[in-house]
Amino acid sequence: MSARVVNIAIEQGSTFNTTYILEDATTNSVKNLAGFSAQAKLAKHPASSTKVNFTTSIVSAIGQVGIALTAGVTSALKPGRYVYDVLLTDSSSVKTRVVEGTALVTAGVCT
Repeated sequence: MSARVVNIAIEQGSTFNTTYILEDATTNSVKNLAGFSAQAKLAKHPASSTKVNFTTSIVSAIGQVGIALTAGVTSALKPGRYVYDVLLTDSSSVKTRVVEGTALVTAGVCT
């Protein structure tokens, strides 16, 4: 499975969450995520020493993985462009990047 590129926008001071539906490239069907765990991180650039962890969840074993940030976390982000990715780990500890892209953090007036 190659990583799907999805660019996102995060509003500073707001709760952020989104869900991705993942497909198995070999079968062209929704990927079975039973036994998988997920992690996702946000950073100014891939080599950055400062990274923000998304809260992740397997929303449904039938191909749905979710990522989220609280309003408190997004309030602390400086407006600008970031990169992020979502990694799945299977029961054999094999890791696969499934989603990647840029994240635009937009400034808020009420933050």
